[in-house]
Amino acid sequence: MNHVITPTRAELDIAGRRLSYVDFGGQGRPLLALHGHLSEGKSFAAVAAGLAPEWRVIAPDQRGHGDSDRAADYSREGYLADILALLDHLGLDRVAVIGHSLGGVNAYHLAARHPERVTAFVNADAPVALGLDGKPNPLAFVLPLPYRAPTREALVEALGEAAPYFTENLRENPDGTWRLPFHPRDMVDSEDLVHGDHWDVWLASTCPALLVRGTEGGVIPADQAQAMIDRRPNTRLAELATDHFVYAGDPEGFTVAVREFLGSLPTG
Repeated sequence: MNHVITPTRAELDIAGRRLSYVDFGGQGRPLLALHGHLSEGKSFAAVAAGLAPEWRVIAPDQRGHGDSDRAADYSREGYLADILALLDHLGLDRVAVIGHSLGGVNAYHLAARHPERVTAFVNADAPVALGLDGKPNPLAFVLPLPYRAPTREALVEALGEAAPYFTENLRENPDGTWRLPFHPRDMVDSEDLVHGDHWDVWLASTCPALLVRGTEGGVIPADQAQAMIDRRPNTRLAELATDHFVYAGDPEGFTVAVREFLGSLPTG
């Protein structure tokens, strides 16, 4: 059963740079939700409704996404610094975390580097070894997209065949022009910095973890997923018959798996 939630958007200033976030509200235990590339915090609305009232979902627009400002770099250190600043801003000492794709990588890095802040995490289809096959950056397709246009109509027209994927989330600038909710160059740079072997980081934390893998177009090979749960203590696997965008492709199945996992955690 989905509960009625009242999300509010707020922001904090980090050295002159805006970090925007959506607080889906309620009196439940705090749950930080980290989206993937090309997405934003409000994409967790269905998950937040499905986990209420036990959980209060707080979902930032990670740097360079949505209503958050662009940043000078998209390293793990940069992303984690933003997350810690948000937790401190909200007065949250320890939280459970959901992360999808980019957000999943950030989640397990946060658990490894700052175990005192993370009670448990859900890794939604984020591998621990990626981009090692020599294939082109999978986000390179966004590079030709226009970032800004004088009007919304002009931007939609310039986006061409890509328009249906982004028109719902276009932003109006203070000067009346319109822009994408991300800069294409930033996304490619950020994806480049996600690539690599993260096994040491994955194995460096011991808090409870749930790995959610999409079996029909997800990015984690079956053998890698099995190794991830075999080699890391306190880790379980849930597989959904959907693609990489597991919480959008199967919102009900994803929410059930996450609710069951979170329900198994200590309440203290």
